Amino acid sequence: MSTTPPRGGEADSVDDVIALVSATLPKLIEVIQAPVSIEDLALAMVHRSWSYEHGGIPTNERLEFLGDAVLGLVVTQELFQLNPNAPEGQLARFRSSIVNSKALADVARTLDLGSHLLLGRGEAASGGADKDSILADALEAVIGAVYTAAGLDAANDLIHRLFDPIIAQSSDLGAGLDWKTSLQELAAKRNVMPPEYVISENGPDHDKRFTARVQFGSELLGHGEGRSKKAAEQQAAATAYAELTNNIA
Repeated sequence: MSTTPPRGGEADSVDDVIALVSATLPKLIEVIQAPVSIEDLALAMVHRSWSYEHGGIPTNERLEFLGDAVLGLVVTQELFQLNPNAPEGQLARFRSSIVNSKALADVARTLDLGSHLLLGRGEAASGGADKDSILADALEAVIGAVYTAAGLDAANDLIHRLFDPIIAQSSDLGAGLDWKTSLQELAAKRNVMPPEYVISENGPDHDKRFTARVQFGSELLGHGEGRSKKAAEQQAAATAYAELTNNIA
């Protein structure tokens, strides 16, 4: 996606954003198959790096905030109904295997969201259109846009269409004290090397993001992101658990 504003100066209005992405929005609407306003869908594509370079227009962060809450509600309700005997802790682990940056980014890739994003030049040059965190945020913003346009029923339909396969799989995952414990126990049961976690961090001190990779020897089986090292490790362990159970069932 071009990072150039639609006219000689800065893009300083929502209309400018719509003009810039108008060629691709109909295709995106067709893909998501949900009622949504052009204005909100356009804003859902605006990353803060692009906004910073083009006059500080609104970004997708408010819609992301809303979409995150709607997604959490729908997924939690579905897990609650599908697992009537599961305790709170187990339901929370199921949810964390569904609502995390890696899983959301994978869903976003099926919609080709990366090709529609408006990114700043630096972010675009560093591969931002395929970063898990950016794709996950954009998907939540799209969900927020659908909710704003058509309410909970429409957002619910979209979420189920996109996430039902992941929700169904989540109930088959580990039931230990946490995902790291579950993964450790599974590794022992499968007679494979114990998992090792490699942590990296980026961002300013007030907005740190941690990335965890979980490896068995030299083989990378999962990675996750979070606001803390613990959260990133838990997400990485959840994805590795799913990968290991799929490959060595």
